[in-house]
Amino acid sequence: NRQCQPVSRFGSGRSFANRGFQERNIVEDSSTQNRGFRRFPGGFGRSESIKNEQRDRPQSGIFPGSRGRGAFGGRAAAYKECNEEIGSERGPKVTYVPPPPPDDEQSIFARYQTGINFGKYDENVVEVSGLDPPAPLLAFEEANLCQTLNMNIAKAGYSKLTPVQKYSIPIILAGRDLMACAQTGSGKTAAFLLPIVAHMMRDGLTASSFKEQQEPECIIVAPTRELINQIFLEARKFVYGTCIRPVVIYGGTQTGHSIHQVMHSCNILCATSGRLLDIIGREKIGLHNVKYLVLDEADRMLDMGFGLDMKKLISYPSMPPKDKRQTLMFSATFPEEVQRLAGEFLKTDYLFVVVGHVGGACSDVQQNILQVPQYSKRDKLIEILQSIGHERTMVFVDKKKKADYIAAFLCQEKISATSIHGDREQREREVALQDFRSGKCPVLVATSVAARGLDIENVQHVINFDLPSTIEEYVHRIGRTGRCGNTGKAVCFFDSSSDGHLAQSLVKVLSDAQQEVPVWLEEIA
Repeated sequence: NRQCQPVSRFGSGRSFANRGFQERNIVEDSSTQNRGFRRFPGGFGRSESIKNEQRDRPQSGIFPGSRGRGAFGGRAAAYKECNEEIGSERGPKVTYVPPPPPDDEQSIFARYQTGINFGKYDENVVEVSGLDPPAPLLAFEEANLCQTLNMNIAKAGYSKLTPVQKYSIPIILAGRDLMACAQTGSGKTAAFLLPIVAHMMRDGLTASSFKEQQEPECIIVAPTRELINQIFLEARKFVYGTCIRPVVIYGGTQTGHSIHQVMHSCNILCATSGRLLDIIGREKIGLHNVKYLVLDEADRMLDMGFGLDMKKLISYPSMPPKDKRQTLMFSATFPEEVQRLAGEFLKTDYLFVVVGHVGGACSDVQQNILQVPQYSKRDKLIEILQSIGHERTMVFVDKKKKADYIAAFLCQEKISATSIHGDREQREREVALQDFRSGKCPVLVATSVAARGLDIENVQHVINFDLPSTIEEYVHRIGRTGRCGNTGKAVCFFDSSSDGHLAQSLVKVLSDAQQEVPVWLEEIA
């Protein structure tokens, strides 16, 4: 009955034009009419109101399987999108089983090249807070790693340490707790994986596929499915040719598949928090043997979205207390309130490593802030995309539905695009990422679910169609380009009527990264 309701019920008494759509342009898509999908030709109307959209009942996206789950409204909707793996598994039974990654040596060690500015990482000032920090490494050889691990490091293309690796690796090898803040794309994943694998190879393993309950030595938690899978693929490189078995589990996939993967033996468990707590609750994972707890994108893992999950994890009776385990936190941003929260998880003598400025943007990204009112954004986007041709570009928007609309609109304009957001099924998300990585769709329209950690080769441009609510999210978004010493460009559409709260923060981020600050932005700030 809802699908047959007249269009006017969208507005709940408000002008339909205020939602950003023109009523006369609505047509029913005959191919999806019975499934409740609607298509809005031409994307957004010229009087679009983002605030109104957030209050409306979510509708399905234009792609089959893109489901609007209207259980979250207002501010909670934004956190649901960023923190999509919170809590236990809910909703309809999921049957998707992701294909196994290729296990030949060439595929395992696949990598992309470092950029022209890779050597400039050493110019960053590094500060270490805390008592008696160990001396930094100058080369991998100084770490006295075993031969197998050294061979894997070379095969993975690591020849020179980045600053965060120089300082973090000896700290972790010394058994100290660590909070590390370094710019996007500067090698933080290897900075915690390498010393953990080195310790595990030195100390020996206890996991066995014959056990009814697996007891991993290391648990790594990250906020999104795509990021945790990326960490797992990186872990496979360093454990190649050893008895250490990494496993990845995340939501959107069949729970039975996750259990099957874990029960085959598990030493390093890479997980999103929702699926992790679910499998622990099923008593398939024991925590007695956890020696290392890693929170990647730690500021996100401790915020109001994931914080309760993390507190639940460390409060399990079987989880070793903080003085009996090693806890490591990594991110490109660490707001002060998050630094205070971290004390609950870390030993009192933890060390804090800061490379450059806390929360600073990568200086290899050329930032350009444009003053674009809401109604002009669509035309400006087309103008920019047509000028850069087929170069790989990520476009960030603030709503899941809008990601689908913009992607469809770009396709109408003969620009190959796809979308990724929290309401797309996991299979669709993986296909979208693969199409983007392969160049089949050179434009990926995304929400904040793709803002953190994703390491995709040759992303030359990031466009913030909508600015995020926090400056930390902005730093992470533009960090999808300019990685590993490569250069990139980031364009931001600034609408003074809705983005004024970020003006001061933007001026500071631009200044810290030696970028030009527009006069008009300084005036607003």
